[in-house]
Amino acid sequence: MTSSKSSLPDVSVNGRTYRSPTQPVVVVCVDGCEPDYITQAIQAGVAPFMKKMLAAGSSLVGDCVVPSFTNPNNLSIVTGAPPSVHGICGNYFLDTAQGKEVMMNDPAYLRAETLLAVFSKAGAKVAVITAKDKLRTLLGHRMEGICFSAEKADQATRANGGIDDVLALVGKPVPSVYSADLSEFVFAAGVKLMETQRPDLMYLSTTDYVQHKCAPGTAGANDFYAMMDGYLAQLDALGATIALTADHGMSPKTDAAGNPRIVFLQEVLDERLGAGRGRVILPITDPYVVHHGALGSFATVYLEAGVDVPALVEALQATDGIEQVLTREEAAQRFELPPDRIGDLVVVSDHLAVIGTRASEHDLSGLTVPLRSHGGLSEQKVPLLFNRKLQGVDPKRRLRNFDIFDLALNHAIPAVHAAPAAT
Repeated sequence: MTSSKSSLPDVSVNGRTYRSPTQPVVVVCVDGCEPDYITQAIQAGVAPFMKKMLAAGSSLVGDCVVPSFTNPNNLSIVTGAPPSVHGICGNYFLDTAQGKEVMMNDPAYLRAETLLAVFSKAGAKVAVITAKDKLRTLLGHRMEGICFSAEKADQATRANGGIDDVLALVGKPVPSVYSADLSEFVFAAGVKLMETQRPDLMYLSTTDYVQHKCAPGTAGANDFYAMMDGYLAQLDALGATIALTADHGMSPKTDAAGNPRIVFLQEVLDERLGAGRGRVILPITDPYVVHHGALGSFATVYLEAGVDVPALVEALQATDGIEQVLTREEAAQRFELPPDRIGDLVVVSDHLAVIGTRASEHDLSGLTVPLRSHGGLSEQKVPLLFNRKLQGVDPKRRLRNFDIFDLALNHAIPAVHAAPAAT
């Protein structure tokens, strides 16, 4: 099947069919962006373009996948499918085949094709810019086109990323990985690529450094969204259809005094079962732990044979700060996760708590503000914001962040006059 308005074919990926873009489509994943960040920025008067998007485009709210972490949600967005299909169920997991804990950065763990790869092979010009390098190889797997990270923009070449001299193109130095500048580089590079390369499909993925530090409506948060607003306006002026969502929200994880509220789950297991009979894995773990101390609201637990699982579930469920304890089968069904990658139990903490292993294994010295983090059900709501009107969306449909490409390509009404092609 081909589109009547495009020379590119429509594509089918993971059970869905997507119309080929007739105008450039830019999908933005704003890391850690609960909807209130946008609401507060608009009300503060610092996001005039996003205010225009609300009036002239479409604004919806959807659910991200659980665990509400970066890797599983970014891969859900670019595959249009949950982790049960693509296999990426955390930033970090226990590879039982190797018997060790590893990062889920290797494309070998990916079990499905991405829309980015399929569209590129169909002839579309595709570009991907991500803030942290940890996502680059997953997002760019089997993709033909431009793919680089802001973190290592100086190392991008035509051979490894489809482009040379990124710093010269963007006119900015490589930013610190612990800064708002890392996300700004993503947006600035996206605008430059739209001006010079005019990709048919572009995916921009930021970092949640600001959201971990700043609540919605605070000066730091509003400054960040004001910055983003300016670049979105430029992409709009260049004729792009913009579709914005998030990988997850963000919540305070403190008591009334602002102290971190932490369930050290490995200590709980050791006390109840004895040392070595249960092993806690924290899927939030990645190379960038300064702003969250590897503390999130979702954990998996591997148990020795012989453990009284029902009794343990009951005890953990009664632990202060724990919201849900599910068996592997229950969690795989409820959260659409691959059962072979999540352990015997899944433990989810409540809105104001996080899960750790042992107190001695978490360095919180980098926390200069009260802890904010994610991973659980309480961080599941995310924005779905478009600069175009949508049509034909079933009002009863449960929307997910991984519906964003479907909504942008299959339901967004194109602008009547798009900007001219790049020269």
